[in-house]
Amino acid sequence: MFKAIIVNKAEDDTIYANLSDVKDSQLPEEGDVTIEVHYSDVNFKDGLCLNGKGRLVREYPHIPGIDFSGIVLESEDPRFKPGDKVINTGWRVGEVWFGGYSQKAKVKADWLVPLPESMSLKNSMAIGTAGLSAMLGIIELEDNGMKPDSGPVLVTGATGGVGSIAVAVLAFLGYEVACVTGNVNKNTPFLKDIGATKIIERKSLAEPSNKTLESAVWGGCIDTVGGIMLARILSQMKHETAVAAIGNAGDSSLPASVIPFLLRGIKLIGIDSASKETPKRIRAWERLSSDLPPHMLDLISTEITLSEVIQAGKDILAGNTFGRLVVNVKDA
Repeated sequence: MFKAIIVNKAEDDTIYANLSDVKDSQLPEEGDVTIEVHYSDVNFKDGLCLNGKGRLVREYPHIPGIDFSGIVLESEDPRFKPGDKVINTGWRVGEVWFGGYSQKAKVKADWLVPLPESMSLKNSMAIGTAGLSAMLGIIELEDNGMKPDSGPVLVTGATGGVGSIAVAVLAFLGYEVACVTGNVNKNTPFLKDIGATKIIERKSLAEPSNKTLESAVWGGCIDTVGGIMLARILSQMKHETAVAAIGNAGDSSLPASVIPFLLRGIKLIGIDSASKETPKRIRAWERLSSDLPPHMLDLISTEITLSEVIQAGKDILAGNTFGRLVVNVKDA
């Protein structure tokens, strides 16, 4: 018997969540590896799953939590043995498969990545899918020629999980980092602490422009917002640079002109961490272990217990959180 957050649907279709006792026999039979979960985190998708929004969960009862890290207890796959430190991000765990808000998890071996020796289980969840996506975006931009002397790098949604880790990594690597935020007065101290050199009010990029090309400013961009803001950013990119689009939390439409792509050679690169091959995910985790100083994780993350997850899901949907919420699953 172990503790887990169970999301269920009542007869009137109301979705509700409780911290409950679960039997080992209730874990998915199709899994190859059983893990003692130590940490998870709270992402926007988790907020949706906990509150029955977005149709991410199709069958109830369900255990959310799209990320988790822990220690292997049992394994039918030779790549993993009891005692190994592992992390699971993506693969629709916490959506269509029982997730990380559980003191035990059972998943397919192909979904797991061994943690770098230098990274703790807690720090891996201070990073999570958000940080993995941020690093994959940075790697793609670097593979397309971005360097610290290419010019300032713009990060939108900078106080969120993806944005804050992107800022911290880019600053550590020596880039000049400009951040877009909706509340300059409130968020500037946090963003400066993690390495931002310039803070930009969101509304300055939230209105459409009548120019297909604006002044070339940015040497790279990590964008998590999309929509009009992304269209404006594309028109401001320097020649032969790239934008990594991750999540598009603001708007999935793109009212952009083709001119930046034709006349400046701009590239728009979509980042979906769940679809990346294992070697690329391992490369990203290795980079995160070397290029994200541990003290930065303390600045961008807050630890909560499993019993606090349900309220945290409501808070993240309401936009009342910033940085990373790390869940100590063992502390129920």
